[in-house]
Amino acid sequence: MNDSLPAGVILAGGRSRRMQGKTKALLAINDLPLLQHVMNRLSPQVSTLFLSVEQKLAEFEPFGLQQIEDILPAGQGPLCGLLSAMESLGQRQEYLLMVPCDAPLTPLDLGEKLALRMSSSGSLVSSIRYEGQVQPTFSLWNRRVLPDLNEAVTKKGIGGFKQFFERVDVSFLDWPAESVSPFFNVNTPADLEKAKAAIRPVYN
Repeated sequence: MNDSLPAGVILAGGRSRRMQGKTKALLAINDLPLLQHVMNRLSPQVSTLFLSVEQKLAEFEPFGLQQIEDILPAGQGPLCGLLSAMESLGQRQEYLLMVPCDAPLTPLDLGEKLALRMSSSGSLVSSIRYEGQVQPTFSLWNRRVLPDLNEAVTKKGIGGFKQFFERVDVSFLDWPAESVSPFFNVNTPADLEKAKAAIRPVYN
């Protein structure tokens, strides 16, 4: 890889069913919206930052991110969000770093370590693996994967990352275990309380 930073995208197209329909990215953790926590950790690692959404929401406008709508009708899955973001990249932008909107402990060196793994393996995609579990929404993508990605989403109807990983050259970075997983997702009210407890020592 070259020395330039990748573009970044935060996936925010989920429907937050386990949060009683509330927009998960806007829920507060220690007086900051969940999305802002993720932005604070990802922004230094990327050259530009996008927000992947099923459709644009006025509630996201104050964050100042360009909202990239899914190119296919709602409900196609997160892989469609990635495809939409990748198709929005400029021709000079070769790499895209992706994280979900509900991961307030996203590592500050995620992009750097994924880039090293991609470079050493020669793969087109590099993804986190934590305690033996693949974490596909924490991943780095080379734009050369775009034709295969487009075919998978628009012609094969593939919506999930793990299914797509079976069709593409991907390398995995095994992240060392920590007391609280840096890839912890806030999916339920109980998760939100856990994040509030975990994030305080991270920032203090």
